[in-house]
Amino acid sequence: MAARGSAGDDALRRAAEQWLLWDKNPKTYAIVKQLLAEGNAGELQKYFGSRMEFGTAGLRAAMGAGISHMNDLTIIQTTQGFCRYLEKNFSDLKKRGVVIGFDARAHLSSGGSSKRFARLAANTFISQGVPVYLFSDIIPTPFVPYTVTHLKLCAGIMVTASHNPKQDNGYKVYWENGAQIISPHDKGISQAIEENQEPWPQAWDDKLIDSSPLLHDPYAMVNKEYFKDIQKQCFYRNINKETNLKFVHTSVHGVGHKFVQLAFKAFDLSPPFAVPEQKDPDPDFPTVKYPNPEEGKGVLTLSFALAEKDGARIILANDPDADRLAVAEKQESGEWKVFSGNELGALLGWWIFTCWKNNSRDARAIKDVYMLSSTVSSKILRAIALKEGFHFEETLTGFKWMGNRAKQLMDQGKAVLFAFEEAIGYMCCPAVLDKDGVSAAVITAEMASFLATRNLSLSQQLKAVYDEYGFHITKASYFICHDPKVIQQLFDNLRNFDGKNTYPKSCGRFKVSGIRDLTTGYDSSQPDQKAILPTSKSSQMITFTFANGGVATMRTSGTEPKIKYYSELCAPPGNRYCHLEPYIWCNRVCMAFWYCFREIRALHGQIILLKSF
Repeated sequence: MAARGSAGDDALRRAAEQWLLWDKNPKTYAIVKQLLAEGNAGELQKYFGSRMEFGTAGLRAAMGAGISHMNDLTIIQTTQGFCRYLEKNFSDLKKRGVVIGFDARAHLSSGGSSKRFARLAANTFISQGVPVYLFSDIIPTPFVPYTVTHLKLCAGIMVTASHNPKQDNGYKVYWENGAQIISPHDKGISQAIEENQEPWPQAWDDKLIDSSPLLHDPYAMVNKEYFKDIQKQCFYRNINKETNLKFVHTSVHGVGHKFVQLAFKAFDLSPPFAVPEQKDPDPDFPTVKYPNPEEGKGVLTLSFALAEKDGARIILANDPDADRLAVAEKQESGEWKVFSGNELGALLGWWIFTCWKNNSRDARAIKDVYMLSSTVSSKILRAIALKEGFHFEETLTGFKWMGNRAKQLMDQGKAVLFAFEEAIGYMCCPAVLDKDGVSAAVITAEMASFLATRNLSLSQQLKAVYDEYGFHITKASYFICHDPKVIQQLFDNLRNFDGKNTYPKSCGRFKVSGIRDLTTGYDSSQPDQKAILPTSKSSQMITFTFANGGVATMRTSGTEPKIKYYSELCAPPGNRYCHLEPYIWCNRVCMAFWYCFREIRALHGQIILLKSF
């Protein structure tokens, strides 16, 4: 055992010494040099134990030194691999080029920042003769996929960690279709990164790009064309001009302020009140514990205060890269209701379909209309589709799946009106094949303004949607878990509940009628017991269907150290006395998930079947 440990320590030292030969960032160089001088194997393991894994979400990790973190050298290595992969896939790469955008994140101790990473990535492509459309200033994430399709580019890169903690950053990749990459591109890019780790001759001299004819700035063009395109979703301009409804907007120290203001102007809405402490970008996110509006009221404290002061009834909150949207509304009781992602998805789905129906001249066109949502999101769109006659499809979790499926349908001449995921992500405009918090914010504002002319609030309209299409009750949350062994045991226990390859048959008095395991590919509802949706052994996801029609899922996150769980049960339309049953069931199932995680974590790796499920 000692010899193996020594060999491992030697490998870490060699990796660190190789790093010093390549790293020209003085801050990360000094960190690694100090680690080597101290000879602390545990610290070296943190920095050089394993390289960041490039997946369909690209990269996301803390900024810092070493191959395990986001820094200048790992950005150069990643972009060199991506460049080589694109060269193999596009013969016209040097004619079409790529787009690169960035948010406002920065990390003083390592010298890393989104802008710095974006410039190094641009320099890598330009050194190989590839045109680069590099935004000159911070932008919302949806501007990158928009630019890919608008300019017919080969690919796009957005340097952002979205709503992750302040120390994190990320490298998000889009393909030529304007959607996030899916397999096998992730594996191909990952292999190319491994083959191109030594920095190319001009890799560190990013000043060269400033005088290169291959560098283009799409900022002004996209600011003009994007807002022109989203105006196609504006249907009540006269109401917008006259509404007395007031809105508060927060960008949570991110990039969204300017762009939401411009979106309101494009729709002829008066600008929303901006939360002054949060409207300007700040990589430290000083006023919030987590810069994620999905966390609910804790992130919206300052927004509530401003809304009370200025008499605003609705709050719109973007995450730091403005691809997500949370909405809160003041109730008649004086309390604030923060809509869940599923509730806002129901409202936006109803609104966008209603606007389409009211403006469609051919009733037969409905046969080519589609809406999408992820498999862990509410099935409210399915209920609306069944009654109204359009098509609904569910995909795997994440907009990479919805964006790619939307593009396939659009290429077949179909109209994809809307797609959403419960994690407050909404695709309201076909010009962006990804979630877009800017267009979602202004479309929500127009919807609220229209409803106000009917003396209806968003909450009242949500109730009307549920009365019409079925009362969909959902409950979702997550556990934070940094230990892969705990995660693996949790899911192994569920797969071997009463012996090998047996899943739980009930949750209290609620009977399980079906199991779908998208990690193993098992689906008890299919004749061949094989899942229809794509499977992946690199992530965990089990869905339980219950005899009462309820559905509950537990899965791992692809971008955060989270185990997420979801539940939904629907009561029939108009059957008001049944509404209590979905609440009871959702709470019972989510509590069972919580007990599973709590007991496994407490047992520190001991394998015990958890009968509390």
